[in-house]
Amino acid sequence: MTTTTGEPLAWAVFGVVIAVMLALDLGVFHRKAHVIRAREAAVWSFVWIGLALLFNLGIYLRSGSDRGVEFFQAYLIEKALSVDNLFVFLAAFSFFAVPEKLQHRVLFWGILGALLTRGAFIAVGAALLATFHWVTYIFGVFLVLTAARLLFGGDDEVRPEKNPVLKLFRRFVRTTPDYAGTHFFVREGGKLFATPLLTVLVMIEATDVVFAVDSIPAVFGVTRDVFIVYTSNIFAVLGLRALTFLVARLVQRLRYLKVGLAMVLAFVGAKMLIADRYRIPDVVSLLVVAGLIGLAAVVSLLAPPKREG
Repeated sequence: MTTTTGEPLAWAVFGVVIAVMLALDLGVFHRKAHVIRAREAAVWSFVWIGLALLFNLGIYLRSGSDRGVEFFQAYLIEKALSVDNLFVFLAAFSFFAVPEKLQHRVLFWGILGALLTRGAFIAVGAALLATFHWVTYIFGVFLVLTAARLLFGGDDEVRPEKNPVLKLFRRFVRTTPDYAGTHFFVREGGKLFATPLLTVLVMIEATDVVFAVDSIPAVFGVTRDVFIVYTSNIFAVLGLRALTFLVARLVQRLRYLKVGLAMVLAFVGAKMLIADRYRIPDVVSLLVVAGLIGLAAVVSLLAPPKREG
C-alpha cells in the first residue's frame, strides 16, 4: 500500500467548500454570540454530515469505488473516535463555567486550529510511512495497545484541573477571572491579559492533539491516501461542534461505544500488521468497522440504564 496525496483539483474543491462553510458559519449564522438550541444544532449536524456524504459521492464518481469506500470507512472511524471529545468539551465548559452563548465561539476556533494541527500530524505520518515501511508495524502495535487501554483502562473521569497543559498555561500567562464577551484578550492597566475563554480554547486544542495521536494512525490503517485521511478527519471534526450541543445526553448513554471503538482499533491495528501477507478487502473492512460501531451503539441503547451508586 503506497502513500498518495490526491489531485490538486480535489484539494482545491475541498478547500473552497470548507472556506465557504466556515465563513457562513461564523460570519453569517453565528456572527452574534447566542445560545445554540437543539433545533439549530440538529440542522448544522445534518448539514455537515450531508456535506461529508456528498463529498464522499464525488470521490466515488471521480476516483472509483475503492477510494469511495476508503473515505466512508475513514470518516466513520474518525466520527466515532471523536465522540470522546464531547466529554472533554462538556467537562471544560462546566469547569470554566463557560456561558452557553460563548460555547459555539470557542469550539469554532478550536476546530479551526485542528485543521492546522491535524494537517501537521498527517503530513508527518505520511512521510514516515512513505520513507520507513516498518512504521506500519509500529502504528499497528500502537493501535492494538490503544484498544487494550480502552478495554481495560477503566472509566477515567475527565478532570480539567489536572491537565498539564492547563497548569503550564496558567503559570506563564496572565489571565482575568471574568469573561469579556467573545474576546480572548483584554487590556487592563496597560497590560494584556488572557480571558478564561482563551484558557478553554487552549485546553480544547491540547485535547484534540491527544485524540489525533489515536485517530490518525487508525485512518492510515484504512488508506494511505493523504487526501482521504485529511478530508475525512476534517469533515468529522467540523461536525463535532453541532453534535456537542445536540447529543450530549445521548452520548452519555452509549456506554458500550468504548468497547466497540476498542474492537475497531484492534481490527485496524491487526489489519496493518498482516498487510504484507494478506490484504483485507475494503468492503469487508467497512462492514466490520460499521458493524462493530453499530452493534456497540444498539447494545448501549437497548441495555437498561446504568444505576448510580
